[in-house]
Amino acid sequence: MPASRAFLRRLFDAALAAVDPMKCVPPHLPDPATVKGRIVVIGAGKAAAAMAAAVEAAWAEHLDRLSGLVVTRYGHGVPTQKIEVVEAGHPVPDEAGLTAARRILAMVQGLEENDLVLALMSGGGSALLTLPAPGVSLAEKQARTRELLRSGASIHEINAERKRLSAIKGGKLAAAAMPARVLTLAISDVPGDDPAVIASGPTVPAPNEPAYARCETRVIATALDALNAAADAARAAGVRPLILGDRIEGEAREAAKVMAGIARSCKAHGLPVRPPCVILSGGETTVTVKGQGRGGRNTEFLLALALALAGEPGISAIACDTDGIDGTEDNAGALIDAETLRRAGTMDARAKLMDNDAYGFFAALGDLVVTGPTRSNVNDFRAILVEP
Repeated sequence: MPASRAFLRRLFDAALAAVDPMKCVPPHLPDPATVKGRIVVIGAGKAAAAMAAAVEAAWAEHLDRLSGLVVTRYGHGVPTQKIEVVEAGHPVPDEAGLTAARRILAMVQGLEENDLVLALMSGGGSALLTLPAPGVSLAEKQARTRELLRSGASIHEINAERKRLSAIKGGKLAAAAMPARVLTLAISDVPGDDPAVIASGPTVPAPNEPAYARCETRVIATALDALNAAADAARAAGVRPLILGDRIEGEAREAAKVMAGIARSCKAHGLPVRPPCVILSGGETTVTVKGQGRGGRNTEFLLALALALAGEPGISAIACDTDGIDGTEDNAGALIDAETLRRAGTMDARAKLMDNDAYGFFAALGDLVVTGPTRSNVNDFRAILVEP
């Protein structure tokens, strides 16, 4: 692997390490000895199983007091001892998620004031914890989800619709747990880190609701944490980091054009930062699907970036989803450099982009980044390296 690509991959690994549940969960856990009643652990999201395992490791001497269930995406489970892990469908909900949601709702009902509900929430929880509102069928939720995913809607718009169609989201799960105390630990995958949006906020009631007084939410890992860790790793290697922000949204291919311009400005003028430098950003871009190809927003971003840079020497980039799954494919993202378009040969990169087939493009080049499920999720990670 060329040195620039190896460097970019190290930055991504540093970002992932910063949001590993084994690292970020234990500091936020209460002392179980202070809980007089039952401890019920529930959760939903791509990080939920790893978070549950982190709880068990931290509370190893109190496992006999734990019970509960978390639901995660297929392939994202990890072994646990007392907290049951169920795998279900994402991003389109399925029957396994519906059954898990019903069981979780039943677990928090009938609790008392001295009991604690520990809720472990992370990105993906909106689809995984699915319980349709009265009059709404699972099939209707599935159809609406597919429609939204192809439309280019933002995560805020998608989750607002999910709340509207749900009997458990938007604080309804917290209300069911009354009068027990509810402590939510959340790993954020949404721009802005609003707890009410993470997993559509099933345990985050509105401030004027009765359940609010007994609820506490702590956001324990964010995109900015990942970006700061990558920035530290870059500085240690003598490369100047520039964090554009952790809330980049909009069409992936349009974001690529803007960032290509910034990278070229750095190279030509040393503005806004002199090379060697790395431009870091997070958030959640979107893709309006019009073609028949395969790919996610990070590979689409990179293909558009490669086209915008047109083989500019000394600029390389990585873009990956921190959960290890870009869209619905088996890769986290991909890598590009000045040789990407040349190496594509007769393959028409622009046609691939128009067909939303960035996965096919990078797979043919052997440039996909494949991590497998990371069991965390703070959304997109992008790094553009500009060399002198």
